[in-house]
Amino acid sequence: MDKGFIEQEIIRELKNVYDPEIPVDIYELGLIYEIRIDDNMNVYIKMTLTAPGCPVAGSLPGEVKDKVKRVKGINKVAVDLVWEPPWDKDKMSDEAKLQLGFL
Repeated sequence: MDKGFIEQEIIRELKNVYDPEIPVDIYELGLIYEIRIDDNMNVYIKMTLTAPGCPVAGSLPGEVKDKVKRVKGINKVAVDLVWEPPWDKDKMSDEAKLQLGFL
């Protein structure tokens, strides 16, 4: 399987996951710091949230894992929720900034 294709499919799934407080998907918000796919098609995702006290801190990583598992050809999925570096609005895509009125 082509890792580049798989990564694009993962990103497509991540764009269906939304922060409940901000009407923008988590990928465009810049909450996904890393997507790594190994030779056995296991996926590692490093992500953060907009704030440590985010009300979905307990559920959003599981939702991310479930969405990514939908991608055909993937074996295992591990999601690592990190707080360093802290998220800020500069991590958002231009599309997200435009949608939220920051551009």
